[in-house]
Amino acid sequence: MLTLLENPNLLEKDDFTDLLWASFHLGEELDARPSLENLPETDKAHLANDVKRMYALLLNQWIKYLIHLKSQYPHLYSLVLRTHPFQANPNAIIKE
Repeated sequence: MLTLLENPNLLEKDDFTDLLWASFHLGEELDARPSLENLPETDKAHLANDVKRMYALLLNQWIKYLIHLKSQYPHLYSLVLRTHPFQANPNAIIKE
């Protein structure tokens, strides 16, 4: 992933770069703790904010990806609509 940050083309994409940095930061925070058990509430709150930040940025990228698929690759977009994880029963089968 560090190689991605070296790519000047990606650095021009501020929102994607922010996602990479948020992901790295969360990984470092988690690696820096020997265990996630028995953490003080302040530390749990800090980690929760880091997770929320990373997932918000990730969701933003996913939505941009879906918009791209819808306009450029409608057949792939159709599959994603049927199988994405934000629905109760994802299923690739096209129903009548």
